[in-house]
Amino acid sequence: HVTLSVIGGKWKPIILFYLEEKKMRFSELSKQIDGITQKMLTQQLRELESDGLVSRKVYPEVPPKVEYSITKYGLTLKPVLLAMCAWGKKHRERKV
Repeated sequence: HVTLSVIGGKWKPIILFYLEEKKMRFSELSKQIDGITQKMLTQQLRELESDGLVSRKVYPEVPPKVEYSITKYGLTLKPVLLAMCAWGKKHRERKV
């Protein structure tokens, strides 16, 4: 129950998947994740940051540059996310 409350839902695993690869700006994430609204992306990033899974770095520039990255703690979810991905692929093949 605790795990699902932290990474459950449609968007959080996808966000973590992209941030595992590299640091990304909000606009980059928004373009990569098809169908997510700006409001939802903002909310999900804030929750992931609050749970210590994602880090937000603001650069003192004009306009402000903000990058998101997965934290060391967030990387501990990699085996869980990979298992979920593998199960999803098997489930999709079963349904076809």
